Amino acid sequence: MKKEKAIVLLSGGLDSCVVTAIAHEKYHLCLLHVNYGQRTVTREEQAFKDIAEYYKVKDILEVDVGYLQKIGGSSLTDQAMSIPENKNNNVIPSTYVPFRNANLLSIATAWAEVIGAIKIFIGAMEEDSSGYPDCREKFFKSFSNTIIEGTKPDTHIEIETPILHKKKTEVVQLGMELKAPLHLTWSCYQNEEKACGLCESCMLRITAFREAGYPDPIPYAIPITWKS
Repeated sequence: MKKEKAIVLLSGGLDSCVVTAIAHEKYHLCLLHVNYGQRTVTREEQAFKDIAEYYKVKDILEVDVGYLQKIGGSSLTDQAMSIPENKNNNVIPSTYVPFRNANLLSIATAWAEVIGAIKIFIGAMEEDSSGYPDCREKFFKSFSNTIIEGTKPDTHIEIETPILHKKKTEVVQLGMELKAPLHLTWSCYQNEEKACGLCESCMLRITAFREAGYPDPIPYAIPITWKS
């Protein structure tokens, strides 16, 4: 039986890789990668290509939205801003890229309408993440309504957020169960050769692998102990 098409927003990171593995079980994969001028743009693009090759995906779309870098307001795109090393649950970190997910979902929706995809998968996490406002469940519900109102009447596209309420440790465990190529992923906000091991994204990833009982297969610039 021919599988329905699903678009996965694949950054090349841990979360989007696991979501790709989830979507792969049921749908015909169409992978979307967006470069927006982030510090590790080259390494993330390589991760995307490696994961796409791993799953033998032919339907690929890479888009450059450098205007997000020009808009600024995020330490991911502005070299003059520092990347925070410690998570503060009461403050939205400087790594938040203003309204990024709305931009990404808009691109995915346009592509889905053209190719007839019925799902858009995104690896957003609400409970165990940086607290970005565009990673909340109510944001995705709102955007789903926008898709209904802004597309052709015969278009039926649903947003899927399968790890939205999971802990990062659970995501690692799920990735291992699904045999997702976690060794091909990249999460570091700062480095492209060896992950810094110090930025918030690295810390969340390191803790998740440690709690899940696995060593992280990517290289780090500092020594990491993998036993809890």
